[in-house]
Amino acid sequence: MQILCTGATGLVGYNFIKAAAEAGHKVTAVCGTRELPQIANVSSVKCDLLDEHATQRLILDVFPQIIVNCAAISSPADVDANPELAEKMNTKLPERLAILANHVSARLIHLSTDMVFDGSCAPYKNTDVPMPCTLYGTTKLMAEKAVLKVSPATTVVLRLSHVSGNSLTRRRSLHEKLLLNWSLGKKLKLRTDEIKCPLSAERLAEMLVEICDRPNLSGIYHYAGLESVSRYDMGARIAKYFGLKPDEFIEPVQGDRPMNLTMDMSCLAARTKNRSCMFDELLPEMKVPPDLESWLKSKTGKAPIKRYKL
Repeated sequence: MQILCTGATGLVGYNFIKAAAEAGHKVTAVCGTRELPQIANVSSVKCDLLDEHATQRLILDVFPQIIVNCAAISSPADVDANPELAEKMNTKLPERLAILANHVSARLIHLSTDMVFDGSCAPYKNTDVPMPCTLYGTTKLMAEKAVLKVSPATTVVLRLSHVSGNSLTRRRSLHEKLLLNWSLGKKLKLRTDEIKCPLSAERLAEMLVEICDRPNLSGIYHYAGLESVSRYDMGARIAKYFGLKPDEFIEPVQGDRPMNLTMDMSCLAARTKNRSCMFDELLPEMKVPPDLESWLKSKTGKAPIKRYKL
C-alpha cells in the first residue's frame, strides 16, 4: 500500500513511518527542515505544506492510497504565540489534504487531540460534544469538522491523549524534555490537577498501521493510554524510573481549575486488535538521549540500560 505521511520527523510521524515500513507498506515521508535517516521502504521528500501548489503537486505525483496527517503545531503556547500560522497548519492544511485525498480517491487519517474538550466532564466518549478552552483545541476541532465534511466515509479522525516515546530529535517527548531541563539544573513545576492518559508512540504507530489496513473504518475515534495520570505523577514516575529523586527536580502545583481529559476508547477497541498500555508499561520504552547519558550517570552512579526491541 502506498502511504503519504506528513509531519514525518515529529514524534508520532517518525514512529509511524518506521512501523508502516516494517509492515511492508511503501511510505512517502514528508519532511520540513529536518533530515530523516535512511529507512527501507521509506522515500523522504521535502515540501512546504503551506504552499498549496507544492502540496497539490506532491500528492498528484505520489498518488497515495492513504494520507496520514501528523503535521501540526502541537504546543498550545506556540499556537497562542502565532495564531495565524497555527490556523494555517492546524486547520487549513488538514482541510486541503482532505480535498486532495478525495481527489485521488485516498483515505485520510487525521490526528486530533483530547484538548477539543475542556476537561470538566471526563471520561469523554467519541460521541460527546467538544468544547475546547484553548486556541490550540479550537484549531484542532475546526480541522475535525472540515475534514469530515469533505469525505466522511473515507476519513478517520483519531483523537489522542499525551503521546510519550522516543523522537527523532531526542527533544520532543515528555521524558526527553524533562531530562534535558533537569540536566540544566531546572526544577520544574508540574500540575497535580491536570489529568491525561499517557500513550505510547510505538503502540500508537502500530494502531495507525492497523487503521490503514482496515478500509471500513471511518469517523471519530479516541486512542489513549489505559491509565489516567496527572502531569506531576508522570514526571515523578519518570524521575524514579531513571534513578532520580522526584523532590529534587519537580515541584507539585495546581492550575486555575482542575482539568481531566480522560478519554473512553471503547469504540475503537471494539473494532481493532492493538491494545494500549498502562503508564508503567510505557516507561521501559523511554531511552535516554545520548548527550544526556553522562549527566544521568553522574547523578545516579549507573549507566543507562540499553534496551533493544525484539
